[in-house]
Amino acid sequence: MTSRVTLISPATTPSLRRARFDDGDSLDAGGAARAGAAAGHLPTTGRTLASPTTRCRETATALGLTASEETELAGLDVGRWRGRTLEEVGMAEPEAMARWLADPSAAPHGGESVRDLRERVARWLKTYGHADGRTIAVVEPEVVRAVAVNVLNAPATAFWRLDVPPLTATELTGRSGRWNLRLGRPLGDVPGHLVMPREG
Repeated sequence: MTSRVTLISPATTPSLRRARFDDGDSLDAGGAARAGAAAGHLPTTGRTLASPTTRCRETATALGLTASEETELAGLDVGRWRGRTLEEVGMAEPEAMARWLADPSAAPHGGESVRDLRERVARWLKTYGHADGRTIAVVEPEVVRAVAVNVLNAPATAFWRLDVPPLTATELTGRSGRWNLRLGRPLGDVPGHLVMPREG
């Protein structure tokens, strides 16, 4: 049987809108409304998981999902940069920021490197790659990036080249090591389906 994994990025928060490293804030009014409007528009699932962050848990709840927290799907630990904006860190620590963006193994903030995140997510995907049926997981955008880079066997530097908009679904079908990937589809208007946006 084919495994199906759908990764859903969280709705917007004040941190997300300000390009601030997640500090545990809740969904903003617009994000909560969009997530609520998408409730019931997801396929039936056997397993529902969420990153252990406030915005992922709240997004799952707003979508009508009862999700179990999955620690291996935690967002990137940015250590002492937590709660600061990219601009603030870039001004205060320009060399550290440049090193972090250029070297996937660097963790100048004292937290976790991008390479560490990729390895952690790869372990999780390997486990769920052997599970039959469907899994839906509401996860941080950087988890989606790590999954995409791993599945495509792309260079680690591609991590920063992927954009993951809020409330989009990235779908994997297949088996561990042999995945097909469908990136970033917005949650659709038709119950039970994920649809592409209209053009024009």
